[in-house]
Amino acid sequence: MVFGMIAVALAAAVFYVDTYTDIEGAIAVLYVVIMLLAAQTTTRIGLLVVAATCAALTLLSYAMTHGDDAELQSTIRLIVALSALFVTTVLLLKTETARLTTLSINSALKESEARYRSIFDRTRVALWERDYSQVRSYLMDLRADGVTDIRAHVAANPDLVDHCIGLIRVVAANEAARDMLGPENSAISALRRSILPAQDGFIDVLQAIMDGRKLFEDKVEIRSENGGDKLVLLSISFPDDPAAFNRVVVSMVDITQREMALKALAEAQAELTRASKAATVGAMSASLAHELNQPLGAIVVNSQTLLRWLDRDPPDLAAVRRSAERMIRDSQRASEIIHNTRNLLSPSSDKLESIRLDRLIDETMALMEHELQRSNTTVMIDRKPHLPPVSAVKIELQQVLINLITNAIQAMDEAGSPERTIRIATDRPDIERVSVTVRDTGPGIIEGVRDKLFAPFFTTKATGMGMGLSICRSTLEVRGGSLDGTNHPEGGAVFEMCLLIKPEIEHA
Repeated sequence: MVFGMIAVALAAAVFYVDTYTDIEGAIAVLYVVIMLLAAQTTTRIGLLVVAATCAALTLLSYAMTHGDDAELQSTIRLIVALSALFVTTVLLLKTETARLTTLSINSALKESEARYRSIFDRTRVALWERDYSQVRSYLMDLRADGVTDIRAHVAANPDLVDHCIGLIRVVAANEAARDMLGPENSAISALRRSILPAQDGFIDVLQAIMDGRKLFEDKVEIRSENGGDKLVLLSISFPDDPAAFNRVVVSMVDITQREMALKALAEAQAELTRASKAATVGAMSASLAHELNQPLGAIVVNSQTLLRWLDRDPPDLAAVRRSAERMIRDSQRASEIIHNTRNLLSPSSDKLESIRLDRLIDETMALMEHELQRSNTTVMIDRKPHLPPVSAVKIELQQVLINLITNAIQAMDEAGSPERTIRIATDRPDIERVSVTVRDTGPGIIEGVRDKLFAPFFTTKATGMGMGLSICRSTLEVRGGSLDGTNHPEGGAVFEMCLLIKPEIEHA
């Protein structure tokens, strides 16, 4: 209001001097001062109105004093005054535009800062703003001195980690951060206490800063105020601008319970796998008894034959030798059957080896021979020639194959299938994998069951546990393979095992 009154008074004074005095000069240029005063209180429209008014007053004064006998000098003074008004008005309008833009930007920045602060404070993820500027400067100095491997440098200078921790300053921490590390988590002592248990992780953070990486993520162990250790997922986003290292956002997510649950799940799966192996061996007992009966009976017969050849006069040593060799052969066969059975239950039978699928199928068929005879099931094998070996655990693949064959036999038993045939085929669907399919002539997979077929504890058998196919799939997936089941267009179920080929084994 004051600026407005002064501007009006000054405009009247300039008009009076310009019109009613004999002072020569571009008095109208002083209207620029009025424009500057008006700019402090008026809007863009008001500024234009004031500029138009000053221009009108200038023209009116010129008309009143020089209307009849205009001369060159007075005309030039008029042009100078109007030009000064025009230039001043344009500059003031641009300044006003810049001022409004600046106000808008500042308002947007305040709103953004308020949103950021709200998210920062209220999120349940533990967040810190830490000042890493001094640490970065220190690490860049080390890099300039030729240090590139911070871990090796720490090994030579054990105090470096503690020194770097002392260079970090906590700018802010949200409520979740205070809950995780305690209310005094901004203190250097608390920072040191939380970082030292995960010193290796902190060294990796220093290496990331030295290498100029934009993001660091890793699982690290920290120590809370009460002395308890927690496993957290640490994430740090480093800015592009080195000057912005004074406010680096650090987040931590407590994954202790999740990791404990995953560990318990892995242990439970291992126990279930061993239980499944034991159940498989139990189901094979009759087959094993049958298999062992053959070599043991042959040993008895050959022993009796050997004694008869020895009782001859003279003894037939050549025949004795042949009988002894047959006894050795049959003993080795019995030993192999027992050895394979023990391996099925061995918790350490997980050594990778080069496996020929044709040989694996033949050995499995030998183990299943009695069960196949009991159920009057015929097995037909379609062998793809020149298949490369796979790198896997033999006992695991044998267990999966036995499980699929046993399921096929049971499905055909329960359905009373008139044709009881299992077709096993090997193939190579692509350059990286080989496959083994097991197809039966049973009723196939019931509609609506396929999606739950491999779910743990799901079973269609009255006495089943629902773990067989789940364990089979997880066993193959751990080695990079897969197991899928579907119905064959001509009837029956088809299960396909896909196994990765190891290049070094394939081209060995």
